[in-house]
Amino acid sequence: MIIYMCIAIMFFVGLYGMMVKKNIIKMIIGVNIIGYAVNLFFIVLGYRKNGIAPIMVPGMEIKDFVQKAVNPLPQALVLTSIVIDLSIICFLASLSIRIYEKYGSFDFEKIRRLKG
Repeated sequence: MIIYMCIAIMFFVGLYGMMVKKNIIKMIIGVNIIGYAVNLFFIVLGYRKNGIAPIMVPGMEIKDFVQKAVNPLPQALVLTSIVIDLSIICFLASLSIRIYEKYGSFDFEKIRRLKG
C-alpha cells in the first residue's frame, strides 16, 4: 500500500511542476516525473511476490505456471510508454530551444509580456 502512496506523491509532484512552475525546463521535468510515476505504477500492478518470468520451461505444469508467473502485459506497456515518453520529451526540449532562440528566455511570464 505504501508503494501506491509513493507513486501518487510522485505523480502529484510532477503535476505540480507541470502546472505551477513558470519555467519551461521545470515543466518538462514535471512531465518526465509524471511519465516515471505512470511507468512505476504499471510495473507495480504486474508484480507478484515470488513470481517467475512469464516464460514456460519444459516440464512445468500449466497450473503452476499460471499461479507463479508475473503478468507480462504491464511490462510490454511500460516498454511502449518509455519510447513514447522519450519522443515527447525530445519534442518538448526542441520546442523549448526554439522558444529560447526566439524570445531569449525560458520564463513564460517574460514571454507573454514580449510582443513578436
